[in-house]
Amino acid sequence: MSETFGERTIDVERGDWIPLLRSCRDGGYEFFDWLTGVDDTPDGFFVVAHVYNPSTQERLLLRTWVPASDPRLPTAIGVYRGANWHERETFEMFGITFDDHPYLVPLLLPDGFEGHPLRKDFILAARVAKPWPGAKEPGESAPSRRKVLPPGVPADWEAPSA
Repeated sequence: MSETFGERTIDVERGDWIPLLRSCRDGGYEFFDWLTGVDDTPDGFFVVAHVYNPSTQERLLLRTWVPASDPRLPTAIGVYRGANWHERETFEMFGITFDDHPYLVPLLLPDGFEGHPLRKDFILAARVAKPWPGAKEPGESAPSRRKVLPPGVPADWEAPSA
């Protein structure tokens, strides 16, 4: 157990994810608050859950790491029913699959949306298609003739044709 950003945090291997959740629930952490992905490294993702013990008023962050080459975990619905919505959202936004989830389908994005918008490698095409108004080089008072790409957009990226 460690402390991360002022929260007690338990890190486990992904094979121990469900036993950790079950142990916390059985230990009084009955309230499942949220679950999400964190795109922290190019090699993979952290999956983080926040649980709460109403008797002791204690909170815990539960965290495991999944590789980008195989981003999957078993579903936590059998332990915390409230995990259903959060797993669907994490699947849609990060592309992390939750094995044996009964209805792992997109939840928030429009039909036909491609990609996982909370991944750091996702390019926000709308920001590139429309140049920033008044974009200029540091120290210039007039807009630059050279188009400046928004942060995170690779220099060789080609804008989609309208």
